[in-house]
Amino acid sequence: MNYDINELDDQYNSEEKVERGSAYVQDNLWEKVEKAGNKIRFAKDVKALYRYMRDRHIPWYRKSIVVGALIYFISPIDAIPDLAPLIGYLDDLGVVMAVLKFMGSEIIPYYD
Repeated sequence: MNYDINELDDQYNSEEKVERGSAYVQDNLWEKVEKAGNKIRFAKDVKALYRYMRDRHIPWYRKSIVVGALIYFISPIDAIPDLAPLIGYLDDLGVVMAVLKFMGSEIIPYYD
């Protein structure tokens, strides 16, 4: 899946749609994290975003940002293919870091 910002806006503009995206993340995230293994040093950030997404007290419109970022991380189609040595996860890192920066201190409680 390759998303542009307009598609993400259309796909995650309601609670029901965010829940469907969350289900996709739950079904596919851990396989991607395991496959990435030691190649990524931001796994703790991905896990914190996942915990945030699963928190029932977070409004759907806040979760939509995280769902979009995690789907981008999971997606096999990236701006920089994950198979590229050394730089394959730079685009994923950029998306994850942008969301973390946007969220600020709101994400801190979701780290182990």
